[in-house]
Amino acid sequence: MALIVPIDIAPAFAPREHVAAPDRLIAGGPAFRTWALDEALAEAAQWGQIRTGVWEATPGTTLSIKGDTFEFCHILSGRAEISEEGGATHSFGAGDSFVMKPGFVGQWKTLETLRKIYVIAAPVAG
Repeated sequence: MALIVPIDIAPAFAPREHVAAPDRLIAGGPAFRTWALDEALAEAAQWGQIRTGVWEATPGTTLSIKGDTFEFCHILSGRAEISEEGGATHSFGAGDSFVMKPGFVGQWKTLETLRKIYVIAAPVAG
């Protein structure tokens, strides 16, 4: 098992394609593509799984709910505005990175088709 995994920003394999769940769709008709690149069990006690990959979204607005997960994002291309419920709105574009912490609830508005690298840490299911 390799312990270093390069992040291919243009994977050659087919992505998983999906659309926003009806209860999460706010505006538009965004379509999503996800290339899962790696999944591993974490060794730290509170985290059960770490997932890494590339995600792409077409324009539209959805409700984003992180629940118990922690997500790091690095934007490769496109633009989005992310508004935290009861908080500020942030604009992100190519080259920007950010973290959405557990408990985040807000709106994700994709302004231009966006592609990002993600790393998601999910807690141990209990």
